[in-house]
Amino acid sequence: MAEETLPNPKLEEHPDSNTEKDPADWVSGGDPMTGAQKSYLTTLCEEAKMDPPSADMNKGDASKMIDELKQKLGH
Repeated sequence: MAEETLPNPKLEEHPDSNTEKDPADWVSGGDPMTGAQKSYLTTLCEEAKMDPPSADMNKGDASKMIDELKQKLGH
C-alpha cells in the first residue's frame, strides 16, 4: 500500500491563500476581543470621530470593524 503524501503549502503557487479567513469562520470569533484589538479600535474610532466599541464586542466583529475603519481612514 502506497503512503499518501500531504500537499506542501510552501510549494503552492499562492501559499498565503489559506492564511486569511473570514472572521465569521474563526473558531474563536465569538470570544471576547483581545486587548490589542480594543486598543487599536479605540485609536481608529478616535481618528474617525466615532464612539469607541462596546466592551462586549467579540473578536470576529472587532476584526471586521478594524478592517472597515482602516479602509474608511485610508490606512
